Amino acid sequence: MAAKKTVKVEQIGSPLRRHHSQRETLIGLGLNRMNRVSELVDTPSTRGMIAKVQHLVRVVEDKK
Repeated sequence: MAAKKTVKVEQIGSPLRRHHSQRETLIGLGLNRMNRVSELVDTPSTRGMIAKVQHLVRVVEDKK
């Protein structure tokens, strides 16, 4: 079985005063508090979610 690529994402922005869909996207990424880090499988849907809240998160590292 091949190892799957992962991406590590850290929340750097507050979800307060943000649109409801952006808050829900953060929850879907496993983030909801400042400085929380989540490691996710690198898929196109995950990249799309990161792009939607790119002003609130930062990609810490890409593992291959």
